[in-house]
Amino acid sequence: MSDHRITEMRVHCVSIPARAVHSHGSGDVGGINAVLCELVTDTGLTGWGEASPWPVFTGTVEGNAAALHVNLRPNVIGRDPVLVEPIMDDAERALVGHSEAKAALECALLDVTGQVAGLPVAELVGGRHRDSIPLSFSVANPDFGADQEDVAHIWDSGVRIFKLKTGFADHAFDLMRLEKLRARYGDDIRLRVDYNQGLPAYDAIRHIRDLETFRPDFVEQPVKRHEREVLAEITRAVDVPIMADESVFDVRDATRGAAARMADIFSLKTAKSGGIRRCIEIAAIARAAGIEVYGGCMFETSIAHMAGAHLMAAVPDLTLGCEFYMSTFYAEADLAETPFPVSEGHVHVPTTPGLGTAPDPDALARHRTQLLT
Repeated sequence: MSDHRITEMRVHCVSIPARAVHSHGSGDVGGINAVLCELVTDTGLTGWGEASPWPVFTGTVEGNAAALHVNLRPNVIGRDPVLVEPIMDDAERALVGHSEAKAALECALLDVTGQVAGLPVAELVGGRHRDSIPLSFSVANPDFGADQEDVAHIWDSGVRIFKLKTGFADHAFDLMRLEKLRARYGDDIRLRVDYNQGLPAYDAIRHIRDLETFRPDFVEQPVKRHEREVLAEITRAVDVPIMADESVFDVRDATRGAAARMADIFSLKTAKSGGIRRCIEIAAIARAAGIEVYGGCMFETSIAHMAGAHLMAAVPDLTLGCEFYMSTFYAEADLAETPFPVSEGHVHVPTTPGLGTAPDPDALARHRTQLLT
């Protein structure tokens, strides 16, 4: 289909410290550990994608680096990069799981394809519906005094959406933080809550009903991933919308979740679902069932953030925004040649061909822990 052929794949493992530890119902995180997939063609084009694993959520850096280097590489070298679907179909046949590695490979292929076609990735996966997306920041520092200072700084930059990570301390701590933020910022602030599977099933409804006083937009994944029937019962029992994240990894989960009305919202993440195109499929299932979607993220650099931005630009119905804040407000440094495009509380989707970003060579070398060629 094109005159381009992939001649090289480079796999970069990177580690970037964070400005503060973020706590979640499923564990603490103090930095970004990711894997970058770099594809090079015989015509001099380069495409980038990112695998952003979290061991308690999806997988590991080591596993995804090996998946790209050992298992997926033979399906890529010598291929035409614009044949994205056939290559990714071969990747599914070659390797079970490892959704983050597949997301990185797909993004790198789309990046090259966009450069060949002269189109941004969003136009390749359905066409853009918006040029900017409201940004959410996650309030997750166990030191709430420090978090309040961060919230004030980020508020001054124009962000108006804040999601509290809950379930890592006691219930009173969660209620106190919601109360203080609502009292300080009034109705101008949009609050969300994310338990990251941190609530016991038997007590979840009582806890969530206590939160409703503070009018959160939604409560995300209160119970364990496999407790899907419990999640459906919670969705029916409370007034606040419930979001499924860990309970919806792929199109099969989405189909079952939509049929059972397991949640009111599905969180879309390229890393957990295997790429942008699989997330588009999940979004279509959600839309058919009257379920909203949201632009979630893992612990990512701006490479994966940009993939998410193109995804959310191509989703037809989006009212809840995205949380691609890591490279701007969480990491001590970023890899990109130019800062991730955040201003006035919004992520701005590039119009340049391909992904619209690439690592700065010096920054990549500084934060790289391993290179596989």
